[in-house]
Amino acid sequence: MDKFIVSARKYRPQAFDTVVGQAHITTTLKNAIRNNQLAHAFLFCGPRGVGKTTCARILAKTINCENQQPDGEACNTCHSCKSFNEGTSLNIHELDAASNNSVDDIRSLVEQVRFAPQAGKYKVYIVDEVHMLSASAFNAFLKTLEEPPSYAIFILATTEKHKILPTILSRCQIFDFKRITTNDTVEHLEEIVGKEEINAEKAALQVIAQKSEGCMRDALSILDKIVSFTSGTVTYQNTLEHLNILDEDYYFRLLDALVQQDMAGAMLLFDEINRKGFEGDLVLNGFAEFIRNLLVSKDAKAAALLDVVEGMQSKYTDTAAKISLSYLVSALNILNDAEINFKMARNKRLHVELCLIKLNFLQQAIELASDNSGAVVKKKRIDGPVAYRYKSLQSLQVKPQAAPPTQEAKLFVEQPPQPAKKEKIIETPKVEPQPVTTSATVLKPFGSGNNNNGGKKNLLDVLKAKYGDEYQIDVVKPAELLDLDKLRVCWEKYTSKLTSTSAMTFKTAKLAVETETSFSVTVNSLTQQKFIEHERMMLIDHIQQAFCNPIIKFSIKVEEGEKPDIPQHMLLNSRQRFEKIAAMYPLVKELKEKLKLEIDY
Repeated sequence: MDKFIVSARKYRPQAFDTVVGQAHITTTLKNAIRNNQLAHAFLFCGPRGVGKTTCARILAKTINCENQQPDGEACNTCHSCKSFNEGTSLNIHELDAASNNSVDDIRSLVEQVRFAPQAGKYKVYIVDEVHMLSASAFNAFLKTLEEPPSYAIFILATTEKHKILPTILSRCQIFDFKRITTNDTVEHLEEIVGKEEINAEKAALQVIAQKSEGCMRDALSILDKIVSFTSGTVTYQNTLEHLNILDEDYYFRLLDALVQQDMAGAMLLFDEINRKGFEGDLVLNGFAEFIRNLLVSKDAKAAALLDVVEGMQSKYTDTAAKISLSYLVSALNILNDAEINFKMARNKRLHVELCLIKLNFLQQAIELASDNSGAVVKKKRIDGPVAYRYKSLQSLQVKPQAAPPTQEAKLFVEQPPQPAKKEKIIETPKVEPQPVTTSATVLKPFGSGNNNNGGKKNLLDVLKAKYGDEYQIDVVKPAELLDLDKLRVCWEKYTSKLTSTSAMTFKTAKLAVETETSFSVTVNSLTQQKFIEHERMMLIDHIQQAFCNPIIKFSIKVEEGEKPDIPQHMLLNSRQRFEKIAAMYPLVKELKEKLKLEIDY
């Protein structure tokens, strides 16, 4: 039995004309070969499985062909082409940069470049997955890539162009490969199916092309799997089953149930889909793509964007005509949010069912949000300035007394109501002006000559004369400056409230007045300092109240104690210690000289 070869290798293109979907690349390369305008370095970049390595091999074979065709193709009959097809050519070297990405690998490659080809015109070096090279390897490759020998051509291939250093990009002629279209993939699959004598439906091949997402290698691999699965017969149904794709008929039935607000039918249909093994995320993703296709089908100009199986276009167009545009856009938005939050949901099934419930009542919500004319009501936007609401306040009125022109004006203030109980006034009360009424009390400015006693009165006398014994009025005591004797008395009073351990620390502390509002506390050790720091807040409050001075503060100092007795040998450096040991034990110095030792000073 012959050894099986996968289709991706068996039907790998051997000429530029057989490359699928990259006409803009192959035409440029053939013209460059015909006109003898080959660059010394090429960079082929693009998605996976679109023909980058294949085109590199075809280019390497063609430029060494002994009988080039007029159209720029290789003859495939000469010794060079045969050796290349058999894999025995010495003029073509391939390097997998994914596994050979070190500086040493690139250096060995550069060493080989120095040797001219034994036969043929060019030595071609194909470096696949070149983005995997390390930065140092790229730097080692720069000089050779910029000025190679006339017989050396480098072809670099990568799927991630953004990872390549700009210095490499500037030295290469860049060719961007594009994804292979669905139609090109289907045509190529039909050609292979015909050669292999496989019964395959075109709808099945279209599903395979859509699943491959523009990658020909993936499409051929999928085809091989389905052929093995179905024993040589590829149908639409077994393709859907093998690729775990939900049939579009389910989506049409689900949409009908949701538009008719048949929530029970939608739930039962989802349960049927779930029992077939399709998870909720597949349902959400597939239904969102289905709604997207309906949205595209609403406009004839966007018909080219409808990528569905042949024969389904008319069904999509008919269904899209029955559904309103607002429903499709809103449904797509709901499905997108549900798909994003699916991974975070604890109950996956409930999450999908909640999305279906929203879609079930979506049409009703759109109708409620519309006015009588059928247009959707939008929230009003205010473009102009908005007036700021404020409450007008009654202004104070100054009414001059009927007096001679030399007499000062007087302010009429409403007499405040009598309080229910007495209050204690500690500081000077703040009297706010009130609206003027008929029953007003005249308060003359302090310092005016019209007083009952004929002299000036302070604020305390005015308050006593006005309110009498209804309030208890205390005079705020003036702040006192620090005094050492009073400070010690205050300190001992606070010490008497502490425990025996803390009290001993406070008793041994030394007080000294530094300024009129600050003093220092000197202690013997850091432990005593921590005891006083622990009581700082309560202590400073006690002293401030005693002196009626809120700006008093203090600092803590630690006396310098006796220095610890450090042994003399600890103060010596390495050289001094060795000399002292050598003086005490001469044999140590003799041992050092005989062994020719060097002391690490």
